[in-house]
Amino acid sequence: MGTISEDDGRVFDAPSDNFVYSLLPRWLWPYAQLARWDRPIGWQLLMWPCFWSAAMAAGVTANAGAFRPGQFIAHLFLFWLGAVAMRGAGCTYNDLVDHRIDDKVARTRSRPLPSGRVSRRQAWVFILLQALTGLAVLLSFNLFAILLGFASLAVVAVYPFAKRFTDWPQFFLGLAFSWGALMGWAAVFGTVSLPAVLAYVAAIFWTIGYDTIYAHQDKEDDALIGVRSTARLFGEKTKPWLIAFYSLVLLLLATAFSLAGLGWPAFGGLIVAGAMLFYQIVVLNIDDGDQCKRLFVFNNYVGMVIFAGLVAAIFIG
Repeated sequence: MGTISEDDGRVFDAPSDNFVYSLLPRWLWPYAQLARWDRPIGWQLLMWPCFWSAAMAAGVTANAGAFRPGQFIAHLFLFWLGAVAMRGAGCTYNDLVDHRIDDKVARTRSRPLPSGRVSRRQAWVFILLQALTGLAVLLSFNLFAILLGFASLAVVAVYPFAKRFTDWPQFFLGLAFSWGALMGWAAVFGTVSLPAVLAYVAAIFWTIGYDTIYAHQDKEDDALIGVRSTARLFGEKTKPWLIAFYSLVLLLLATAFSLAGLGWPAFGGLIVAGAMLFYQIVVLNIDDGDQCKRLFVFNNYVGMVIFAGLVAAIFIG
């Protein structure tokens, strides 16, 4: 965990031994922190629905004898790059919107904007550079996927304000973070079909679940400054809500895989992922902020296991 001091240059809620601090020049640190390069979990969670969808589409083409390995690998690279760029742009935008709020929350007070290490103008320029990278990625796909990608910007723009007008900002995060579940399919077929839609809805419920766990870290500060969240809304009933959300994730993904005609490895991966999801619920202590953060990060492995099952289904059938 980082330490907090004016001349340290690190942030409180990120590992102090991250590559950012060992490889990048010090003047780049605040920008890396704005983009959360020192906390890769964000782009990882944004990336997995893209990867699931791309692998589902690849599985369909494999069943039809038309699987193109080169295209699959290229799409995975583009979705990875897009996830890093757009997650960074989204985080920078979110920090601009939440500048004054972050200054009142202990966990976020050391971030570049509230600490004064980056100006608002510099942050806007940095958003532009990241957005241009994301645009270059998007323009690599077919026209339908390009238009679909642009449509996501409406949701991305609304999310940072959601905590001000609803108890469900995690739902709006899910709408934005899960968009890749549509994009991976669209990049292959130039359309969106029911399996991709079901995967999208499943990813929304997954996002609400893991971000509710994450939000329990800030619930005391959020209550003081009037920021709303599902963590505050659910309170002591968080576990029953998580059971419902994670059950829907598994049901929707299983239905999507079945409709796509995917083989048994996809369902095997889903079973393992289900066990990992419900493990989180069993051990969760909503009053232990450090544990909430660890369980939130643990969801990277959930996404990875689901993807691994889908990839295995491509080659094993």
